[in-house]
Amino acid sequence: MTGCVAIIQARGKSSAMSAANAIIDHMCSFLYETEEGNWFSAAIASDGSYGIDEGLIFSFPQVSDGNGNHSIVPDLSLSAFAQEKLQATLEELRNERDTVSDLL
Repeated sequence: MTGCVAIIQARGKSSAMSAANAIIDHMCSFLYETEEGNWFSAAIASDGSYGIDEGLIFSFPQVSDGNGNHSIVPDLSLSAFAQEKLQATLEELRNERDTVSDLL
């Protein structure tokens, strides 16, 4: 069973609707001011935060001021599990970048 079929069966709706809702939620996170104490995750070019190579596209915790500006939430405490997953993702993205570096 594909992921799309599973979503349709579980929700009784098309997975396209799930994707559309996710896109809307994502854009709202950027467009509207983030509530105090909350943040959202989105992939942007790294500025070096959290030890991620500068320029690498990576998902970061972010807040929006509601005026088109967003910023990375600094220094969130990460569990050992989260740190392990972050490093695994970082290595995978570095490998992908290096694989296509001659095409850039």
